[in-house]
Amino acid sequence: MSAGKGFVWTRYEPPDSPVGPLTVVAGPQGITSVGFGGPSPPAGALAGDLPEATAQLDAYFAGERQTFDLDLDMRGEPLQLLVWEQLLEIPYGETISYGEMASRVGEDAFPVGTEPYRRPRIVGAALGRNPVPVVVPCHRVIGADGSLVGFGGGLDRKRKLLELEGAEFGKAPRRPKPDDGQLGLL
Repeated sequence: MSAGKGFVWTRYEPPDSPVGPLTVVAGPQGITSVGFGGPSPPAGALAGDLPEATAQLDAYFAGERQTFDLDLDMRGEPLQLLVWEQLLEIPYGETISYGEMASRVGEDAFPVGTEPYRRPRIVGAALGRNPVPVVVPCHRVIGADGSLVGFGGGLDRKRKLLELEGAEFGKAPRRPKPDDGQLGLL
């Protein structure tokens, strides 16, 4: 995306951040991107302050904020936008699997004829293009077995964000036992 006139960026180096510096870019309609590692700002963007965004990030990293109340200007394909919207519904400190995310998005959102087993991978690709990680919490989506997989900022950052939130991960989900009164599929 070309930044163009009216875009402002700031290099955010939070005192309490377990993920290091971030570059936050905002346009006239809201935050357009958050980048890990303090990457270079987009061409044409002007350096400036984004006080509301940095204050909310400070509060999040200090454990004082669980959600963000920022205007976002996220641009993507319709399926990506649906996936990113669903990310905002995952509560702080909780995780879901890629398969669960695919179910939440709904069968009709995927291209006609997409086999159900392919949908989690399509969701993963959409998550990988999330332009505002942390604010739109793609780090809360994990593997079906509880493993940390797929994060644009690296798995170490994903782990640190989940630990900050007190989320459980790394364990396989509980499977019904034969004596749970659940019927098995034949």
